[in-house]
Amino acid sequence: MRRPVLCGLVLGSALAAPAAAGERLILLGGGPRSPEALGRLVHWAGADGARLLVVAWASADPDQAYRSLREELALYRPGSVDPAPSALATEADRARFSTQLAAATAVFFTGGDQRRLMDVVEQGRVGDALRRRYAEGVVFAGTSAGTAVMSALAITADRDRRVMDDRSAEVRRGLGILPGVILDQHFVQRQRQNRLFGLVLAHPDLLGVGVDEGTALAVRDNRHAEVLGASKVTVVDAQARGDLLLHLLQPGDSFDLLERRRP
Repeated sequence: MRRPVLCGLVLGSALAAPAAAGERLILLGGGPRSPEALGRLVHWAGADGARLLVVAWASADPDQAYRSLREELALYRPGSVDPAPSALATEADRARFSTQLAAATAVFFTGGDQRRLMDVVEQGRVGDALRRRYAEGVVFAGTSAGTAVMSALAITADRDRRVMDDRSAEVRRGLGILPGVILDQHFVQRQRQNRLFGLVLAHPDLLGVGVDEGTALAVRDNRHAEVLGASKVTVVDAQARGDLLLHLLQPGDSFDLLERRRP
C-alpha cells in the first residue's frame, strides 16, 4: 500500500519545482535561534510569499516544537508556516506530506534526537524526495539534530569524550544534503571538540564544521558559507601527517567549503 504514495513524493516534487535558485541551506547550532538566520531563511524562501514546512520528527513533542518555531518566524511575516505530520505511519500521513513538500519553498528540521529523525527519513523514498526538493531550489534549514543530519555522516551520540578518534562518537548515515562535511552543533557549549576532531582524523576527506549555539552557517550552492548570529563556527581540516588545521569563523565571516579556505 505504501508504494504509490511514496512514488508520489518524488513525482509531486518534480511537478512543483520552482525556478532554479541554487542550493541554499541554513545550519543553526541549537539553543537560542539566531534572528539573523531566521530572517535569512524567510528572505531566501520568498519573504511574504514563503511557504515553510516544519519537520519536527526529531522532537519528543512535535506540536510544541512547531508552535515555538512558528511564533519566532511570525516576526518575519512569511506567507505560511505549516507542520508536517508528526510521523509517516499511515497512508494519509504520507499523502499529506507529499502535498506539503511539493508546495513548500522552505523546509525546517527542528531539534531533538537525530536517530528519531533519520528513522522517519529512511522510510520508503522519503529521503530521496527531500534531496530532490533541495536540489530543485527549496531552502532547507535545521537546528541542533536538524543540523546534524544534513551531512552524509551524521553524529548521533557521544561514546567516549576522553578519546580523539572515531571511537568518540556514534554515527549513522545522514540525509546527505551538504556533501563533503561532518556537522556538529552546540559545539563549544557542550565541549564537542574531541568527537569532531576524531571523526575528521578518521575521515580526512570530510571537512568538520562545528556550529555554536545562537549561531548559524548560511550556505549557498553547497559551497559559499557565511556565519550569522552571536558566536562562532569552527572548521576542522585534516592535513597531511595527521595534522589539523582549524579555522575559527566570526559572525560575518565567509568560507569556501569546496576550496577549504576563506575567500
